[in-house]
Formats: sequence, structure tokens, C-alpha cells
Amino acid sequence: MKTEEQKPIVVRNLVKKFGDQVVLDDLNFHVNKGEILVIMGGSGCGKSTLLRLLIGAMRPTSGSIKMLGTDLTRLDEEGMDELRKKTGILFQSGALFNSMTVGDNIALPLKEHTKLSADVIGIMVKMKLEMVGLRDFEHLKPSEISGGMKKRVGLARAMALDPQIMFYDEPSAGLDPVASAMIDELMMDLNKKTGVTSIVVTHDMGSAFKIAHRMILLFKGRAVAVGTPAEIRSSADPLVQQFINGLADGPIPLRVSRKDYAEDLLEPFIERF
Repeated sequence: MKTEEQKPIVVRNLVKKFGDQVVLDDLNFHVNKGEILVIMGGSGCGKSTLLRLLIGAMRPTSGSIKMLGTDLTRLDEEGMDELRKKTGILFQSGALFNSMTVGDNIALPLKEHTKLSADVIGIMVKMKLEMVGLRDFEHLKPSEISGGMKKRVGLARAMALDPQIMFYDEPSAGLDPVASAMIDELMMDLNKKTGVTSIVVTHDMGSAFKIAHRMILLFKGRAVAVGTPAEIRSSADPLVQQFINGLADGPIPLRVSRKDYAEDLLEPFIERF
């Protein structure tokens, strides 16, 4: 059995507040080496905030995030930059530079973070494009390819430095069913061939159950369910069943306002007296 030190990511007692609003509330979980962990939940559940914390884009209010044995909360910006070289991120939009060709986009991290020659970088670019099935598109601009292709190029760029950990932010968002299925297949294929540990943030249930080794369901900043796809499907929790089956009626309310309705309406008048 692996100790926490051997696991790529270990999150303990994680809390994130914005003012008085608690977005993540005492969150605890780990990610095993080489697995695909899917983080899911409705809008406002905290999954996007969690992703930003995991990639070091913001600091938690309290708690710890250990990545590859290092506590992110104790790193300065220089230390965080070094750790980021061991990770890759596929952003929701692909986040390609429109002024660069597809090949130049993929070459960018190699030019910035390695001392490889131009010839070797060229070979690496072709290898990464072959990996996502787009070797013939190296010299095109992002504006000349489809949305699904942009996601695949973004994935090739994220894998340029052969990261140990990959983060995916809503990888199927905005894609048609075929393009979405292609991204799913690429994520699973990369996981099998490279052993990369993957964290996928998504609300696409079809994709989630297809690619995940384990899943976490967030609700109001807490992990209300953790398990394999089979365990999540068979959960007796009404909240879990409402979410994975997309039911309008259940524990997840239509209205999420914290204040009493009458109190909210009368607040200006109450403050006068």
C-alpha cells in the first residue's frame, strides 16, 4: 500500500474563502499515480476554484496541497514555476496563441524550458502532433482549424515537456459528440501509454464515466462522494443520483440564495429603522 508521500497529489483539510463565503470546506482527497481522477459537480460547487489551487494559480485559506512530495502552500513563485514544469494543463479554450502556427504553439514550452536544438524541437513537435493525430496541420494557424482540433493541439502542447501530472479543464466543453469522444480517447490513450496522472474537471457525465478510474462529486465545497464509476453509479445518496442522472427534482435546489426571500426584499427598509 502506498504512503501519502508516494502519491502524486494529496489534499488535506483544504479551505478556500472569499471574504465570508466558503467555497471549499475542509476538502480531503488524494490522487494515485497513473490514474484518471474526475472532479465533477454543479455550477458553484468549487471545482474550478479547486483546479486553480491545484495548479498554483491561487493560495488556499488553510490546509495543504502536496504535489510530487512538495507542499504547494509553502512554495514561492520560483519554486512554483519549477513544479509547473512537471505538469501540463489543457485549458477549456485550448488557449493557443493565434499569431503562432500550430507547430510554434507546441514548440513554445520546449524553447522556454529546455536547451534542445531547433532540429530536436522540430522532431519533438512532430511527435506530439502525431500523438494527437494532427501532424499534417503543423504550419496552420489556430484560426484555420476547428474547435476540436484546437483542443487536440492544446493537449499536444500540454504534453510537450512529458509531464508527470496532467490537468484538464472541461476538456469536452463546446465540442460536438465526435470531437468530444476523440478527446476522451486521447486522454485514455495517453494515460495508458505514458502513465501520466490525470485530473479532469468536468460536468459531462458521459465523458466522466467513460474515462475515470475514480470520481469525486463536489457539493457546496465538500466531497460528498468518492469512488469508482461503478460505486458512484450504485450510490444510494439521492444527491449523487440527482446529479449523475441530471434530475431537476432532488436535494440540489433550484434556488441557491443564502438569505431568506422576505428578509432580502425588506433589507433596505429594515436598515432605516
